[in-house]
Amino acid sequence: MADLHIRIDRGKGGIAGQIASELRESIRGGRLAPGTRLPATRDLATDLQVSRGVVVEAYEQLVAEGFLVSRVGVGTQVTPANTRQRAAPPPKPQQVRRRTPSTVSYHGHRPTSPDLSHFPRERWLAAVRHVLTTVPSDALDYGDPGGVPELREELAGYLRRVRAADVRPENLVVVGGVAQGLSLALHVLTGQRPLRLAVEDPTSHRQVPLLRRAGAHVVPVPVDEEGLDVRRIGGDAALVTPAHQFPTGVVLSPRRRAALMEWAYAGHRLIIEDDYDAEFRFDRDPVGCLQGLAPDRVILCGSVSKALAPGLRLGWVAAPPDLAEGIRRARGELDLGSPVIEQHALAHFLRTGGYDRHLRRMRREYRRRRDALVGALAAELPAVRVRGIEAGLHVYLELPAGWDEPRTVRAAQELGLSVEPVGPMRESAGPPAVVMGFARLPVHKAEEAVRGLKVRMSGQILTGEGRRA
Repeated sequence: MADLHIRIDRGKGGIAGQIASELRESIRGGRLAPGTRLPATRDLATDLQVSRGVVVEAYEQLVAEGFLVSRVGVGTQVTPANTRQRAAPPPKPQQVRRRTPSTVSYHGHRPTSPDLSHFPRERWLAAVRHVLTTVPSDALDYGDPGGVPELREELAGYLRRVRAADVRPENLVVVGGVAQGLSLALHVLTGQRPLRLAVEDPTSHRQVPLLRRAGAHVVPVPVDEEGLDVRRIGGDAALVTPAHQFPTGVVLSPRRRAALMEWAYAGHRLIIEDDYDAEFRFDRDPVGCLQGLAPDRVILCGSVSKALAPGLRLGWVAAPPDLAEGIRRARGELDLGSPVIEQHALAHFLRTGGYDRHLRRMRREYRRRRDALVGALAAELPAVRVRGIEAGLHVYLELPAGWDEPRTVRAAQELGLSVEPVGPMRESAGPPAVVMGFARLPVHKAEEAVRGLKVRMSGQILTGEGRRA
């Protein structure tokens, strides 16, 4: 079943009409291909937090208009007679101007890691078996370093449908995760000259060495409650996490999105979008990727690391045509491509709806775990400010005055919590804070873990009213 990108303005009313309109435009624009099976009305109503009757009304309207067909035992599908409409190719990008951190542990569980015990082993095994029994022997030879065509086709459809991206298979390059995608993109952009790359502050301290090694001169730009402060950007390109900023969890505001687009077009600059966990949204309507707004200015990087498992090392880069070709060529020069069997398996998993079903299941489970953690923090440690909870797999905790980041992290880790200090992620000073993951924290363990943290931190200052943003 398809996972859908549907935006609702609850202040306008007429929610059934809005859902119908969003689906209608997705079908017309090709994001929902002919024959695509839609979620059951009850499932979609749960995801959108509306009544089932509202979704039923929207589906019935589109069935009456001929956009959808509904059959007993099959469900609701996009009418096969609707042909996919392709948008005109994006214009070619302008020529891009080409331009020692502390030791970091790159291994082990992180606050952004998913619960790997829920990896869909049986379904993935079925996908691998299908590949091994159906693909011709020649498919196991050295192939296109940009990725197998079947996977690029499925990924393009998925990104159009779920992330509102404007991407075609030929503009996609399959890579070994977001890290490799960033390295390859910067390798192409830097060329013979250095690149001044604006980076969010705070940002992932694991990523900065990678960026510098790829030839970028990192220029920190502050993040506030609206996301990246575009007025303070200095550089030839910008690396952003707009759907769920890491580590603060802030969503880039519509005003800042518009300003960032203006900045890119005004100076013929590029934006690199790290779309690392946008599929896990809980308390807000889905936010489309920046690439869908400016496909000729944005390089979109994503992976299955949060949705399935980091160890699969499967990701993608969607870029303007000239840059996509440069990245594909660089992949061939530096690495002969991603594992073929795994690529075909992911393509099968996407095509048969297994990926969407897994995401839907895990989104519900992670929301339960997030709610349990946030509730326990509010009850036991009200002076801790909890932020960035609308999406993703982690929360951002601003610590009360007098709390010490390293001690808090040690205490939490002793309890089995996944926590990292924010201090090493900052270039400029800021209030003490930590990042805490909840994906591997069972609901029934949240209260016990937070109560244990309270006991261990009893020597710290626990005064003041708790705040939640």
